Amino acid sequence: MYIIVGLGNPGKQYEQTRHNMGFITIDQLAEKHSISVTKLKHKALVGEGYFGTRKVMLVKPQTYMNLSGQSVREIMSYYKEDIENLIVIYDDIDLEPGKLRIRGKGSAGTHNGMRSIIYELQDDGFPRIRLGIGKNPMIPLDKFVLGGFTTEEKPLLEEAVTKAVQAIECYVTEGINAAMNAYNEKKPKKAKPVKAEEGNEQ
Repeated sequence: MYIIVGLGNPGKQYEQTRHNMGFITIDQLAEKHSISVTKLKHKALVGEGYFGTRKVMLVKPQTYMNLSGQSVREIMSYYKEDIENLIVIYDDIDLEPGKLRIRGKGSAGTHNGMRSIIYELQDDGFPRIRLGIGKNPMIPLDKFVLGGFTTEEKPLLEEAVTKAVQAIECYVTEGINAAMNAYNEKKPKKAKPVKAEEGNEQ
């Protein structure tokens, strides 16, 4: 079974905020695949279903962001799944709004929810999808991540969630490498300087 965790904060006041991009992605997956994410267990709202023939569990930790790892640790311990079958979706201030990045493992970066998960699992070898929300130097970070989307941001973030849903489906059905190849945006290569031909120097 694949355990798909979206990070966010519970409560109506946080529903449409930048820090809840993980929850928003889980909601989209649940709607698309007719999975009810309403059962409260392991300190999370969970729902089980299938992507094609692959069984999945969708998870929204209810511990608040900074303690997300408690819920994830309980789930991983209870179901005894391989760490590679866990995927975590979360917002990232270090990516531009709407950008998406998939990695197979790595550090938590600046994200407290991911720090909590890695601390509780004592392992960072699980796939994750980062959804860019950018940052604003004029707004304190805590207020920015807990703020709502601007008119300019909204279509970019909606597109990122759509891509994240597709990337997760690809990961579950075809594997992490296929998802990374299809959905990680490749940086454009720098053009090599053209040498002037001999005898034609300006």
